[in-house]
Amino acid sequence: MSSRHNNISMIAVDVFNVVLSIFLSVLFTSFFIPQILIVSFRKRLFDYADERKVHTGVVPRLGGVAFVPSIIVTVAFVIGFNALLLPESRHCFFNGKQLAFGVCAMLLLYFEGIMDDLVGLRYRTKFVFQIFSAILIVASGVWLNDFYGLFGVYAVSPYFGMPFTVLIIVFFINAINLIDGIDGLASGLSIVASFFFGLMFVYVQLWGCAILAFATFGTLCPFFYYNVFGKADKCRKIFMGDTGSQCIGLILSFLAVRLAMREPLMVHNVEGALIIAFSMLIVPAFDVIRVVIHRMRQGRNPFEADRCHIHHKLLDWGLSHKTAMVSILIVGAFFVVLNWVLLPHCNTNLILAIDILLWTVSQMLLTRAIAKRNRQISQSERQKK
Repeated sequence: MSSRHNNISMIAVDVFNVVLSIFLSVLFTSFFIPQILIVSFRKRLFDYADERKVHTGVVPRLGGVAFVPSIIVTVAFVIGFNALLLPESRHCFFNGKQLAFGVCAMLLLYFEGIMDDLVGLRYRTKFVFQIFSAILIVASGVWLNDFYGLFGVYAVSPYFGMPFTVLIIVFFINAINLIDGIDGLASGLSIVASFFFGLMFVYVQLWGCAILAFATFGTLCPFFYYNVFGKADKCRKIFMGDTGSQCIGLILSFLAVRLAMREPLMVHNVEGALIIAFSMLIVPAFDVIRVVIHRMRQGRNPFEADRCHIHHKLLDWGLSHKTAMVSILIVGAFFVVLNWVLLPHCNTNLILAIDILLWTVSQMLLTRAIAKRNRQISQSERQKK
């Protein structure tokens, strides 16, 4: 009877921590964003429209300034609250090294993003900050130590796994940054990913990562509202900017790598955790790879901005901004569910091959549909003349 009572009490504490982290992060972000809007309009800190951007008018791009403070304060408060009122709690949220290096990495990328949003930075400078932040994450002990049979590889040497993890983290930081092209897209994909990460970390009972994931989820929800439904003419619309997209990319890549690690601290090690962890980021990852290959085939700088991303293609196909955003979110959720369903029946190599095949075929069909629409428009214009 006592054991059952203890289990019920522990479950109640877990639910309380999750609810508290979401509540506090929503509360903090809902307070910060209106203040950022006021400062942005007073100081005229806007993201002006140009030929590559899809918005019109002037919109502040400092919404991401609210993210890191909200997330850090929320996570710190939940940890402190448990230590103060629940001193006998079984939860070990983070070890000291992960907490110290993780906060350092977030703050470095946070200040780099603010500088980039305010005055602009060269991409080489941004890469230096991103690489150093990724090195700090790896130095904290978070790196890919098992490929779960992907390409026939299982346990990974630290001499390969650590540098490879740095590259993976930098890649996903830029993937989230680059897909932030239409209202609600980067934040919507990140909301879905952070929510599923939170559920997964509750399942494997890594409570610090669970609280971080749910704090990220709660932080992004108010921003999503202002970004998608806010009216620019009423000074209620805001973008996340590089400050937000890069920091969210760092957090999501950290969560993905942490979930994919094989280690004894997890109560339940998920077989094929690598494919599950990165399924949640598959749309921005595949989109960046496709765009970079496309630019290189044309002999262009792979870091040169253009209108080749998936959201631009959907807009060219004739979809509205909101419809394009929702469509991409559905595609992202589809890959997560598909890989979950396939995992018990297929090895990771086959699942990856299916993902690549589906993405490639869908992109080919979309390109043909755009070309057909353009031909119809051209033919209609010629007939009018």
